[in-house]
Amino acid sequence: MLQKCSPTPESSWIPMQTGASPGSEKPPRVEQARRQEGHALDSATAELSGQSPTDRAPSGGNGKDRDPRFEATRNATIMLVDDEPIIVEILKSVLEDAGYHRFIETSESTQALALLTANTPDLVLLDVNMPEVTGLDILNGMRGDEVLKHIPAIVLTGATDSATKLLALGLGATDVLGKPVDPSELALRVRNTLTAKAYQDRLLNFDELTGLPNRRLFMKQCANALINTGEAANECALLLIGLDHFQQANDALGTEIGDALLKAVAAALEEHTRESDLPGLSEMSEEEIALSRVGGDEFALIIRNLPHVEIADLLARRILSMLDKPFHLSGREVHVTASIGITVYPGDGETTDALLANGGAAMAEAKKGGGNTYQHHSTENNVKSRERQELETQLQLAPARRELYLSIQPKLEVASGRVSGAEGTLRWRHSQWGIVAPEKFLPIAEETGLIIPAGEQALYLACALNKQWQSAGIEPVQVSINVSGRQFRNLKNLLNTVRKTLEKTGLEGKFLTLKFPEAVLMENPERNVEALRDLKALKVRLCLDHFGTGLSSMGYLRHFPLDEIKLDGSLVKGVPADKDAAAVVIAAIKLAQGMGLKVIAEGVESADQLTFLTKWGCDEFQGQLSIARTTEWQKSVRKAAQGLASQGKNT
Repeated sequence: MLQKCSPTPESSWIPMQTGASPGSEKPPRVEQARRQEGHALDSATAELSGQSPTDRAPSGGNGKDRDPRFEATRNATIMLVDDEPIIVEILKSVLEDAGYHRFIETSESTQALALLTANTPDLVLLDVNMPEVTGLDILNGMRGDEVLKHIPAIVLTGATDSATKLLALGLGATDVLGKPVDPSELALRVRNTLTAKAYQDRLLNFDELTGLPNRRLFMKQCANALINTGEAANECALLLIGLDHFQQANDALGTEIGDALLKAVAAALEEHTRESDLPGLSEMSEEEIALSRVGGDEFALIIRNLPHVEIADLLARRILSMLDKPFHLSGREVHVTASIGITVYPGDGETTDALLANGGAAMAEAKKGGGNTYQHHSTENNVKSRERQELETQLQLAPARRELYLSIQPKLEVASGRVSGAEGTLRWRHSQWGIVAPEKFLPIAEETGLIIPAGEQALYLACALNKQWQSAGIEPVQVSINVSGRQFRNLKNLLNTVRKTLEKTGLEGKFLTLKFPEAVLMENPERNVEALRDLKALKVRLCLDHFGTGLSSMGYLRHFPLDEIKLDGSLVKGVPADKDAAAVVIAAIKLAQGMGLKVIAEGVESADQLTFLTKWGCDEFQGQLSIARTTEWQKSVRKAAQGLASQGKNT
């Protein structure tokens, strides 16, 4: 039901205010998306960026001499509502002279809302005083409708007092014009209103960074594509494209390069998916392939009326091949790969949400295999995706449930067997699942960013425990803690966290060792040398973790301000029987000794391994053997830890 709103006379109008915004050229398929939405946005944005508001479009029947900036809005659909047909004709004539040619007209105000719902015009001109249903009633009905409430409305009134105008503006009118209407003023107000709407539509429907349709417009395009495809009894393919390791590149190179990379990838995708440039798609029109940016580093392609499924594979291979070439950004060569998930309507889903979810599962499976490939949706992938989603959801809740804890493993001197240190590792004990394997939850924590708060908690617990041990009379030792790639790439936050943690717990820096994965240090060796020096200024010790799993670090090792290296357990496991593993371990020990670095071996389980390590001069070891030989020490530190918990310091 419409709520009646009584008009009263008015005496003045208040002009609509618009702000400035820069415009930019966009690729052809973006223009196609805009045409499908009924908006050509670039010229409209140029209109908002400083052009004179009195610079009206010249009249002319063929439109050849019109201001090119005005062409952006002249294809708008304008609805005219006035109970006097002659007024409707006059308004239409004025607007036709101004260059508009798409109209919806009615002199029956009772039909206005139905016409609005059926046609969703770009602008409505509403008379206030009409029998049965007034213009204010219609305006009130529009603002209560989810579809109609964003359509701008210019109210026309012959009233001379301000009350009606204020009421109209209060109901959401964009502007108010007095009758009789001045043709030049009407053309100007309509033009300004449509220009502002075009800019708002741009913000609403297009990604600001790349200029591509955003997720909102993608969902609308995909829904329409599924309807059209279903009616034609054809298939429709969705390609979900996710850049591999983009977050790491963004952290390492900076957001400026990261943004430039996203823009370059968007432009390359646009170019390489044009129908005229891709064998196998030559029979398809430009409108049948729609590209969007649907997430931070994710893009989506819709292929309507798919002739055969192999075309989706062909397009995926083309995209991967295109990304083989580096992008040149601010004097840098930046390499990026992608993982692509492919779903096909209706077999893989009958709704946009289902296709996106299944496409995401397929893309995740492609990433799991190392990336730089494409994967079709399968039931098995979908099950894995749901399991992963559940794991991620539970991991989000783990800190609040106090399910994350620090596991302490002792390190012993090889020569004396004395406890020389301890390593704290983050673990998860779920209330129903029990202990969750680190290899299952740590990658998810890294990917989602949960590793940062969890890592900070682990760092605090390690320092607080060490200080508590010292207070309990246990011989001071160094406690080592892992620093993830995501933590290290956010160097400013890491430095601040370490500094504040040492200050808060009162632990001296010399009793804390930070361990860094070899692969992370090698991402940007020159930058990371400086980062490590900043950390060394806090007096902490630095350890290169998982040493021996990547030979690329050998040339840079002497430049890093390290104190120790930790031999990867996969190497230690093979000694002394595996001659190749033994050779690598011996070489690593000798290299470290030559550089004055301490060597720690992890994963030591047998006396034979320990004998081998002793022979070649390894400094410390840890593993099942170190745990078995330190029963009394573990009891002491456990008792000290309980004392810390009772004081409430582990919150």
